[in-house]
Amino acid sequence: MRHHGPVAELPDRVRRKIDEIFGDVLPTVTRDELGEPGNSGDGAAPSDEEWLRANRPPHHDRD
Repeated sequence: MRHHGPVAELPDRVRRKIDEIFGDVLPTVTRDELGEPGNSGDGAAPSDEEWLRANRPPHHDRD
């Protein structure tokens, strides 16, 4: 990862730790902007209702 500004002046050890924690810079275009199907692996995006049911917090009653 290329560093700019004050981070570039830090010792290599510190910059490596920052890279380990924060990783790479985000892409300029994300999957949702490309309109690709969901990441379930089968090529089909779950409906909003299915997603909400699958991700309902445990403290909410289930039907």
